[in-house]
Formats: sequence, structure tokens, C-alpha cells
Amino acid sequence: MPTPRLDLVILAVEDLDRAVRFYTQAFGWNITVRVPVYVECKLPDGMRFGLYQRDGFARNTGRTTVACPPDRTTATELYLHVDDIDAMGRSLEGLGAECLSAKALRPWGDEATYYRDPDGNVVVLARPAPRG
Repeated sequence: MPTPRLDLVILAVEDLDRAVRFYTQAFGWNITVRVPVYVECKLPDGMRFGLYQRDGFARNTGRTTVACPPDRTTATELYLHVDDIDAMGRSLEGLGAECLSAKALRPWGDEATYYRDPDGNVVVLARPAPRG
């Protein structure tokens, strides 16, 4: 049984243009939608990712991002399965992300490392557990 994937993940960011530059450089995403407060990107595997200007997110959805799970982060989180955690982590750090945790094995078998992007969003890079 394949791992379920989210079709669209949205992060609410402080500076939309900066976040678009950050994620496009980090992951090579292609922009598919652009409106004043929202940009949607697409990964090569088809997963979609949206960046909302934080104040526009609250205004358009009625939801805020004030709850802060890890220290100094927003309530939004992007969880990506990648083949090479170390290479992707170096790419994020090279653009200003901060590593929040060393690579660790999760109870369900994934290896994962947590980062904080320049807007305080949590980015989780994980290598899926091998199927047996």
C-alpha cells in the first residue's frame, strides 16, 4: 500500500516574494499560479505547494497562524519525502534555513530532519522507510 501524500500543502509566509525565491532555489519548483497574496508551485512528482502571504491567509481563510509548536516557528509545516536528506538539507541551509534537529529515525521508520525557513515555518525532510 503506497504512502498517502498530501495534494496541496500551504505555508503562510511573512514575505511572499522572498519565500518564492527561497523555495524555488531550494527545490526547483515551477510556479503554476500567481495572484497578489498567493503563489502555487508544483514539484516534479506532481505534489503542489502553496505560499500565502500571512495576512492574506488569515483574511481569505479565516484561520491564523499564531500557534507555535516548536520554539520560534509558525503553526504551518511542510513535510517532504526526499531521496537525499543531507543534500536537500545543505540546500536549505545554504539559503538561510536553520536545522532544528539532527537526522533521526522516526517510530514509523522514516529518517527525518527538521528545519526552520526564514519565515519560521517548519520544513521536515524525510526519507521514507523501505517497503518490505
